Amino acid sequence: QVKLVESGGGLVQPGGSLRLSCAASGSIFSIYAMGWYRQAPGKQRELVAAITSYGSTNYADSVKGRFTISRDNAKNTVYLQMNSLKPEDTAVYYCNADQLIVAGAAHGMDYWGKGTLVTVSS
Repeated sequence: QVKLVESGGGLVQPGGSLRLSCAASGSIFSIYAMGWYRQAPGKQRELVAAITSYGSTNYADSVKGRFTISRDNAKNTVYLQMNSLKPEDTAVYYCNADQLIVAGAAHGMDYWGKGTLVTVSS
């Protein structure tokens, strides 16, 4: 059974930093892309950043220059370094594994973590 477990959320003051981690576990053969999405109260879930197994990255315009996504393919783990945090970054952050192929499976599926809350407030 595949599980994605996020960690690293919490309360931080504006201008501060946090580092989120997400580890995928189970009988995993490969993962095409891993990423972070967020959902603020009353808003739709949106892409924050994503990274492919080859290292190609994609960022939301609102976080470019402040957030950095990285990945350890050997550990099936993705990280999100968040700097210069703003109150508008407050949200539940969800980890996503795109096209995760379980050992022995013919096709990949998308998996989600349960989310970790990031609150930016003074």
